[in-house]
Amino acid sequence: MKRGLTTICMLVTACIAFTQQSTTDHNRSLKPIDPQVVRDQDDMTWDDYRPIPGKNWADPSLIPQRTFRMALVAVDFPDQPFVITLPRHSDLFGNPQIEPVKREDVPEFYSDFWLKPSAVNHGQTINGYWMEQSRGKFGITVLDAFGPYRMPKNLWEYGLNEYGQNNSTPDGSRASSRMEPDVDALWKAAVGDIKKQYDAVLRIYAGYDETGVWQEFGEMKFLSKDDIPAEWGNPDASKPRWIPTRYVPWTSWKAGQMQWGLSSIRQGENSGTITHELGHYAFRIGDNNNNPYVQPYRRVGSGPWDMMDRGSFNGPGGPHMRWVIPAAMGASMPAGLMLRNRMINVFIPENQVLTLSREKLAVTGPIVATITARAAEPLPGSFAGIVVRLDGEEPHDRTPADDPSLNPLSPGIPNFDFYSLEVVQRIGYDSFCPDNGVLLAKNKDKESRNGGPNGYNCFNWVIDAHPGDINMVDYYRTDGKPVMRTIADYRQLNDALFHAGLNSGSLFEWEDTSNRLHFYIIDQRKTDDGILEYEVGVRSLDYKPADGSKINIIPPGVKKMSSLTGKYTFSVSSSGEKKVDSPDGNIYRLSITINGKDWNADLLNSLCSVESGIPEIIEVLVSCGNTSSRTAEITLTAIDECNPLKVVSSSFRLKRGRNLK
Repeated sequence: MKRGLTTICMLVTACIAFTQQSTTDHNRSLKPIDPQVVRDQDDMTWDDYRPIPGKNWADPSLIPQRTFRMALVAVDFPDQPFVITLPRHSDLFGNPQIEPVKREDVPEFYSDFWLKPSAVNHGQTINGYWMEQSRGKFGITVLDAFGPYRMPKNLWEYGLNEYGQNNSTPDGSRASSRMEPDVDALWKAAVGDIKKQYDAVLRIYAGYDETGVWQEFGEMKFLSKDDIPAEWGNPDASKPRWIPTRYVPWTSWKAGQMQWGLSSIRQGENSGTITHELGHYAFRIGDNNNNPYVQPYRRVGSGPWDMMDRGSFNGPGGPHMRWVIPAAMGASMPAGLMLRNRMINVFIPENQVLTLSREKLAVTGPIVATITARAAEPLPGSFAGIVVRLDGEEPHDRTPADDPSLNPLSPGIPNFDFYSLEVVQRIGYDSFCPDNGVLLAKNKDKESRNGGPNGYNCFNWVIDAHPGDINMVDYYRTDGKPVMRTIADYRQLNDALFHAGLNSGSLFEWEDTSNRLHFYIIDQRKTDDGILEYEVGVRSLDYKPADGSKINIIPPGVKKMSSLTGKYTFSVSSSGEKKVDSPDGNIYRLSITINGKDWNADLLNSLCSVESGIPEIIEVLVSCGNTSSRTAEITLTAIDECNPLKVVSSSFRLKRGRNLK
């Protein structure tokens, strides 16, 4: 596997290698080099967490380049005490999950929960998240606790001011209050006007964020709105027990009276999306998510792979465990930021991103480079990601427009500016992403709506290696009937990553004919300490190669099998002028044939990248049986991806031993 721009010593003579292995299980020999293993959010536990080798970004002793001071102001209500102060599992929602905390200790408890590693937060903090994403450039260094303060109004007087809920109050009034002014007034009265001493204020309020309870304590708990019992309904028994909510027509009144978290930053006790709200507040990045519950369905943009989309819900137990207090389950371990967002935040130096031009690729030919998993620092000769600008004549994005009302998988208005490639590995905060592999996406420089019915703000559009319906249950109704995940559910992208090699369960290439680009996932490896790297390639479909290079294949110098299965290696090399100051490599498509009765020959990878003058070793797995012919001829064929007429084959003859069994 090549190392991007690292100089590799040129070999004077080609290497011819041969190994054999004895095994009675041929299928075991054919294990994919990079199998796709999708782990569903619902099935994850804290045991899925894997630290980044050699790095603990939550360590409070690490000082970020940009410090961020926050105040935490905790408030409760006449009708809603802090859930964390109640006896364990005693409230209507089944919380809290730990022994109660005294009311006067609540502000300090939540300050410690969000900023100091502990057993309660499993060692994970909002500072640790931002330090990991920024590589130490940005972190939360102060979270001073204030309160607790008692709000002048009931919770419902603030919570029923959203999404058509204003007229569902118990006393017939119309709810229209925003919480923030009253919170800040109480804080100012107690300690003076010190708000300007902080970069942001985290307002923690007693109760729940509606986003984490509307479904779980609405349509998932009750068969219909008429089945909601009195304890979950409006305190005025003469009024409906249900209430409108953001995404669907109804939820229980108890769930709907809660508020949605905001970028102000306002959060209930169950909220794990503080990091997401900080993305809005501190970096002015918008949401990249859809409404998955209304028709016509519109596919999500980046789903579980980015914190500014539903990747903010990542964590043990998945999205339906976001009601837990304290917030140590779903939404407690948001996904990392995708390459586009890390670049906009200036979290990655320019020299760690390989930036390419579509127009120049049509002249220079294919580019091959290595990408390191995004949770780790790029390894020597490797990159944090690759960007391919859609430059040239307008329109830059030449994808044909389609009708999103008819195609739920439509990205909408074709106005994307560049492709990105990055590697996701389930370590660090990406531990709760559903897969390891290569993430390919189209991106916009500036945020904009994607048009059409149920359109939304979309600036990352992940290319889905499995665009079909994932066909998984979202939840079971109380009558036992399954409710499937809609085609617009963010978890439809759980299997979106690309993988290297054959039989992985995913794709190893993707072609955008309209934009004249072809992407390849060529190979994968792990370093000694377990960090994933992928060798990837991209070429322009408009590149017209010269005839200056030549493919050469040297077969193994072996004549006889010593067991019923063997692993044999060809050496593939390419002659030609080495590119200067550019990741070099020609991309070849490989195939294997065998001529012999009852013999088998298999490749684990049908792609190969060869740097000029550097041979690439290609493994072939061969097997025979007691009834096989005495000899077989094995032929490896390589076809230049840029010039299909450039085809080279090489063969060797193999004899079966007389006494093999």
